[in-house]
Amino acid sequence: MTRLLQVRDLSVRFGQTVAVDNVSFDLERGAALGIVGERGSGKSVTCRALLRLLPATATITGRAAFEGRDLLTLPEPELNTVRGKRIAMIFQSPASHLDPLMRIGDQVAETLHKHTDLKAQAIRQEVLRLLDVVRIPEPARWARAYPHQLSGGMKQRAMIAGALACQPDLLLADEPTTALDATVQKSVLDLLAQLRRDRNLSMIFVSHDLGAVAQVCDDVLVMRRAKLMESGSVAQVIRAPRNDYTKKLIASHPDRLQLQEAVQVPDGPPLIEARNIRIRFGGRTLADLISGREGGFVAVKNADFTVRTGETLGIVGESGSGKTTLARSLVGLVKPYRGSVLFEGQPAHPTGPGRVAYLRKVQLIYQHPYEALSPRMTVQAAIAEPLRRHRLCAPKDVAGRVADLMSQVDLSPDLGARFPAQLSGGQCQRVAIARALAFDPHVLIADEVTSALDVTLQAQVMDLLLKLQKERGLTMIFISHDLAVIRRLCNSVIVMRRGEIVEAGPTGAVFDAPEQAYTRELIDAIPRLQGDAA
Repeated sequence: MTRLLQVRDLSVRFGQTVAVDNVSFDLERGAALGIVGERGSGKSVTCRALLRLLPATATITGRAAFEGRDLLTLPEPELNTVRGKRIAMIFQSPASHLDPLMRIGDQVAETLHKHTDLKAQAIRQEVLRLLDVVRIPEPARWARAYPHQLSGGMKQRAMIAGALACQPDLLLADEPTTALDATVQKSVLDLLAQLRRDRNLSMIFVSHDLGAVAQVCDDVLVMRRAKLMESGSVAQVIRAPRNDYTKKLIASHPDRLQLQEAVQVPDGPPLIEARNIRIRFGGRTLADLISGREGGFVAVKNADFTVRTGETLGIVGESGSGKTTLARSLVGLVKPYRGSVLFEGQPAHPTGPGRVAYLRKVQLIYQHPYEALSPRMTVQAAIAEPLRRHRLCAPKDVAGRVADLMSQVDLSPDLGARFPAQLSGGQCQRVAIARALAFDPHVLIADEVTSALDVTLQAQVMDLLLKLQKERGLTMIFISHDLAVIRRLCNSVIVMRRGEIVEAGPTGAVFDAPEQAYTRELIDAIPRLQGDAA
């Protein structure tokens, strides 16, 4: 193999802040290199620095030789002949990098217009071919679509198609699977692996998930706080990590976490009962009434399940399966148009004072903590708000109660004066949990609370929830598309697809002997570290 890229002593600074500190590595032609680490480690900045896609405030030093030419010192006109043509980049958030006002086909065609002499008709044909290569069905149809009409996985495929347009030698993939469903993530990883084989494509794959890196890469760099902690082959690093931080990353991967002991769910009366829940968005038109059609969009179809005191129920499925909508119906944020929800044998959607009393007992923790917390309220104020508004304790006791709640979720007292923007994702999630605990609830409903967290933060939040459940005797409903997380946390699980519950049972039974092919597909899509059992 011949060397394609040689990086030496790469450093990036934003003022006095060091984002990348003297990082060096080589990439052979046709090889795939993974860069892993938590958010803020410098892995994305490293990729962007290679193409000088950083703000003008960034100071970049070192050397990045691509086929002998230093990318960091190339004149801008010469660098523009490399960017997009010889080296292409897939960005982390396709929704943020696709123009909402341009059709998908036109966006894929941009690189061809810039770097080739192809005529309009030839470009249109090439766009359709590229969409077919990345396994977008009906290319002609989706080429005419706008980004908002595509799923997350389809958007990511469209970005890959655009990156491949000029047949680059090197592909920089920056967190291309973050927050995607397990099955969609697997399909994207499989696609990248196939493209690499078919085209002898070199790749730098950035991720916080070592399991995803293990599926597509030969070698890996482990970064932390701008520095390179460890490097080597993927198999070597996973099998025999040398650095303590690498050991922590591996130990935090869901495959390596200790499974919760199987707890016998008490054989008592149900705490929560969902009976034939059917949820529809959109009303019936006159044509629906005449034809007898149900009309609207049915998000949940005839869902039946029970949750007993002390149980942890997992609800899994791909995006759009109805799991979040079903969870919101339990707290009255969405009202079923058919069926009912019971709590301790009574309707769970009361009005007046009864509704407030119910919501104190059943608390929902939202998926995105930054969006759930007011950016203008400090941590202390956010936790204190329900205490004051609902008079859950005397005014003189509020400060002490807030301190106690922060202690329960392992938040340092000195964070009380900070705002959400000054906290990490994991810290914000702990604030959201503390605020929910202020009501002293019987039930916690956690909606994708680990989906966008680094694996180490994910492990910490899972440990926290398990601790709180044991200490408080909580009943929990945990919603996720990540079956590895569900397996660790939950006693029982229901699997949803297209609004329906397709499988349900004890977690061990569902994982070890799934009855449905869809469930098996979800299980098989779990990213695993090399050497783990399938």
